[in-house]
Amino acid sequence: MRFPILKEQLDIITANTVEIISINELEQKLAESIKTDKPLKIKLGADPSRPDLHLGHSVVLRKLREFQDLGHDAILIIGDFTAMIGDPSGKSKTRPQLSAEDARQNGLSYFEQASKILDPEKTTICYNADWLGAMKFADVIRLSSHYTVARMLERDDFERRYRSNEPISIHEFLYPLAQGMDSVHLKNDVELGGTDQKFNLLVGRDLQREYGIKPQVCITMPLLVGTAGEEKMSKSLGNAVCFNDLPSDMYGKLLSIPDALIATYCKLLVPGENGNSKLILEQIEQSPREAKRALAKEIVSQYYSAGQAAEAEMHFDQIFVHKKAPDNIELFEFEKDSLPLVDLLVTLGAATSKSEARRMIQQKAVLVNEVKIEDMNTIVTIDDEPKIIKAGKRKFFKIATKKSF
Repeated sequence: MRFPILKEQLDIITANTVEIISINELEQKLAESIKTDKPLKIKLGADPSRPDLHLGHSVVLRKLREFQDLGHDAILIIGDFTAMIGDPSGKSKTRPQLSAEDARQNGLSYFEQASKILDPEKTTICYNADWLGAMKFADVIRLSSHYTVARMLERDDFERRYRSNEPISIHEFLYPLAQGMDSVHLKNDVELGGTDQKFNLLVGRDLQREYGIKPQVCITMPLLVGTAGEEKMSKSLGNAVCFNDLPSDMYGKLLSIPDALIATYCKLLVPGENGNSKLILEQIEQSPREAKRALAKEIVSQYYSAGQAAEAEMHFDQIFVHKKAPDNIELFEFEKDSLPLVDLLVTLGAATSKSEARRMIQQKAVLVNEVKIEDMNTIVTIDDEPKIIKAGKRKFFKIATKKSF
């Protein structure tokens, strides 16, 4: 196959990156790839500790897709073995360890969702339990001999915890070593990751050198700030836009981002060759509101379709601009003629628990037929005439008694 010229590849690969270690080695690898007509092996490690991907994950996935489009081989590593250790990157405490079964199941979901960005036909998916699980204790001892405690403590989160007298378990040191062994096993040319993965990527580079393999180039990508505009995007922080969000929810969440994030979201989440990217960026100064609407519509169309994105926009306008309930609310039928509102919210799935339902009522976030409810002990009468329950900003439910025929 024929690859694009070196400069064209470098322009695409270096765009939006934070750091490349090292750019000279990347140029050499690309030049050799063009000369030998052999694709580079690009590795991305996926942590399956959570099965839901969000737009923060898409930043590095898009970079991997760019390598695919340039003709290189994409390798997605599902860390089902390393997930059983628990990566503390960016955390003050160790993440919970997963069972092998849960990690493998989450990994399958990860690949399915990642395929919304990657070309699944051109993506090699691997599970690192296949080689790490085969290592014997003697192999682990030999692996550990290649790294010192002092070098491990160079990692920011380890150093902070050590200085704060917070415990660091020995098995945590094994995580970057295990991830590094993925690079030794695959002999990949490049590894991608967020800036919070820099240490782990460098360990892989070091271990390849220790095992006589030409070291990988490490490319770090920026961490996407969540919708609240403060911390990085994370589902646990409630500031994430997930791949599997409904189009209307995805659109609404994107409209909630601060104006200062529009340009960043556009640059990181909209492909550069997409003509809409330039239009959105040009629109920011004239009308941030319209730029944000265009951005939200563009991103929803990437994960669904242009038609569904347009429907999501209409849905949003109907509820938040025209203050009307949506037309297609699901009907829930009950045999009872009344229910406590707290119980009803849990039954409908508007709240996960009675305590959450009470919080929603306390925060004045629940309406019955457009009447705001503030009494925790409210009993909702259910009859043949449907009632509309609104919970929070975007959840609507229609309730009525079950008709007997």
